[in-house]
Amino acid sequence: MKTLNLVGPNAVDLADRLVPRLDGRVATVETLPETAARDTDAGAAYGLSNDGSWIGAGDGETLSGLLDSLVPDYDITLTIGFDAHLPTVAIGDADPVGDVVATISDAESDLDPVLDTIPSLDDRVTLESLVQEAKASPLAERSGAIATFTGRVRVKDSADDTRTTHLEFEKYEGVAADRMQAIREELEARDGVFEVLMHHRTGVIREGEDIVFVVVLAGHREEAFSTVEDGINRLKDEVPIFKKESTTDEEFWIHEQA
Repeated sequence: MKTLNLVGPNAVDLADRLVPRLDGRVATVETLPETAARDTDAGAAYGLSNDGSWIGAGDGETLSGLLDSLVPDYDITLTIGFDAHLPTVAIGDADPVGDVVATISDAESDLDPVLDTIPSLDDRVTLESLVQEAKASPLAERSGAIATFTGRVRVKDSADDTRTTHLEFEKYEGVAADRMQAIREELEARDGVFEVLMHHRTGVIREGEDIVFVVVLAGHREEAFSTVEDGINRLKDEVPIFKKESTTDEEFWIHEQA
């Protein structure tokens, strides 16, 4: 699933113009005023207007978590008005924190510069979407095991450590993808291993969020477990992905590969 954040005056109007021009299944996520939700003892509350529009309110969801939950069901999600580290369209004089992939003068501007950026956006990948891909393999009927690894942002190594607030990852473009593909092919050449899927997120990743996934489809658990371990170890050792760590006290690049 590709994500695109729209920031600036009348961003909702821009989204309304974009949705009919986009291919595939499209979701939109808007920022809402506090008055849009009401206190409730229920875990979630829903409202429905006369025209069929609906709004949901609940506690505990983050934007990152919400986007991850949309990945299996949508091809594109437009987020509207978020102060977030996402690929972003800046409208007018907006100065967003995300990576600006297109700038337009106002919400009524020509849509082509925005539409042209979408094919080049990185897909948002989750563990669930990779597992679904593995299960769809033509060799899945020969598989008795799927093993997975998820790496996430660790806040502390011990109770006394300085708190890590986020990590930032950069890939050596082209080289990283080629090396990851070569590792996959070498692991898939093993007896009893049918498919190996890997994904490493880039950009800013907050505390507690997922960073990297390895999924192995195999005939038996022994091959699945050993290949997952070898996969993540080789990814960390051989793929040029570089990490910047930000704590409550400082920030610094870790020059070894991630």
